Amino acid sequence: MKAIMQDRYGSPDTLALGDVDRPVAADDEVLVRVHAAAVNALDWHFMRGDPYVARLGMGFGGPRQKVRGRDFAGTVAAVGKDVRDLRPGDEVFGDADGAFAEYVRVPADQVERKPANLTFEQAAAIPMAGRTALAGLRDAGRAGPGQRVLVNGASGGVGTFAVQIGKVLGAEVTAVCSTRNIDLVRSLGAAEVIDYTRADFTRGGQRYDVVFDLVGNHPLAALRRVLTATGTVVLSGGGVSRGGSLFGPMGLIIRAQVAAKFVRGQRIHVLQTPPAKGLLTALTELAEAGEVTPVLDRTYKLAEVPDAIRYVETEHARAKVVVTVP
Repeated sequence: MKAIMQDRYGSPDTLALGDVDRPVAADDEVLVRVHAAAVNALDWHFMRGDPYVARLGMGFGGPRQKVRGRDFAGTVAAVGKDVRDLRPGDEVFGDADGAFAEYVRVPADQVERKPANLTFEQAAAIPMAGRTALAGLRDAGRAGPGQRVLVNGASGGVGTFAVQIGKVLGAEVTAVCSTRNIDLVRSLGAAEVIDYTRADFTRGGQRYDVVFDLVGNHPLAALRRVLTATGTVVLSGGGVSRGGSLFGPMGLIIRAQVAAKFVRGQRIHVLQTPPAKGLLTALTELAEAGEVTPVLDRTYKLAEVPDAIRYVETEHARAKVVVTVP
């Protein structure tokens, strides 16, 4: 089968379309014929091997996982003998290593049936970004009716989901983005918008029940300054940098984990969202109800994955970038 492969860390030039054996589903897995896959900041970090400390897990001399990509949507091609609730022909979505390929194998408990009202491209945009937004606001932030929620990085892949989910939860959402994305986040349900090119939200007088930080460009003390006395900071990721760092966003995350042990009243939550079918199920229900709609920025072909990742890395992409697999 065709797949985007990588044998050394580096720029998008290290990625190449090649031939690799089609994977075989284990007893508790399904084999999915990929129709669409989405680009995430995680793909960029794996491609670059950044931060360096992460190579202890990814592979020190080069990536252990040779095929890039995580999010996908497609059709079940085969199922393992222990899989009971899926069968060949079912349309599904989820995330697993090796999604930039014609086929991907994935544990059955990490896929869900595709929302009936979405295209494969839209469904592929959901898994990682959608579950991060849902877990960040609903579970970690405990956002609810009448609360004020601020989303820093509201026009990105996770942010566009977070604005919509915050509104669904009944919260009043303030979105932080650049000038060109103001209309976009307003259309998704943001009650207020702060243009970060003109104002620093950490120096304003407003206080929020939840600050969902998807950028990592402010010190933790500054984020806490705009919280209510019992508010919650939820940290997720640190955006895309130029690479070459030892710890990257992990520095902020480690400091936050230490600070969380000593903070009283306010809460600091470092978000970790491993694949979970329950989150995919909830997102499917929201999508089918028309309450959450994936926003797509650009679409590329499988052979153009290097260009897609280069765009995410250098052009400050908004919403989701998707790859089609013919």
